[in-house]
Amino acid sequence: MTGATAAGEAPDTRLKRLYMRSIRRGIKEMDLILTAFADAELPGLDPEMLDLYERFLSENDQDLYPWVTGQAGAPPQYGALIDRIRVSLQRVGGVRAGRLSS
Repeated sequence: MTGATAAGEAPDTRLKRLYMRSIRRGIKEMDLILTAFADAELPGLDPEMLDLYERFLSENDQDLYPWVTGQAGAPPQYGALIDRIRVSLQRVGGVRAGRLSS
């Protein structure tokens, strides 16, 4: 990746920062969910989806977990991203029927 983001951050640096924020969450369940997503999808996200993902990562883990697992409705702005996270996790056997699968 070349160029820089609007904030002057190199794209590779941004991806590394978002990856670290994905794997080091406040609760283990979100560590597992977002690490799997980041490993599979983060490098392929377009700049707009990266912006959305960064806002998503700013949310509280106690909110994110029920949104991603379907236990609670998510804000509409995150709908497409959460769908993408769920699809990615299903590919690796992660989230099924509203909970982490074993």
